[in-house]
Amino acid sequence: MIDARQHPRFKLDVDVKIYPRESGLVKGHAVDISETGLAAMTTLEVFLDQVVRLEFALPLGLVSVRALVHQRNAFRYGFKFVEPDSDGQELIRRFCCDPATRG
Repeated sequence: MIDARQHPRFKLDVDVKIYPRESGLVKGHAVDISETGLAAMTTLEVFLDQVVRLEFALPLGLVSVRALVHQRNAFRYGFKFVEPDSDGQELIRRFCCDPATRG
């Protein structure tokens, strides 16, 4: 665990595909994850306040989830998940709640 907030964040070291609605694929690398969001580094700009689709792998399976581009600090972006009842969100919740799934 790397942060003590309402929803704890956990280190995550996986590639992330970011699909903005009005541009092509942006590749990134996840830094951390919580039940409500993900932080990732990218080398291309992603515009704030837009909804994107994120795809990445967790030990429990592949995740595809929609998220709001919530914040930016240089090349680090914060994404807030916006599909609370999706299958992807359930995998994220299980990953964050069960230490055994994080290896």
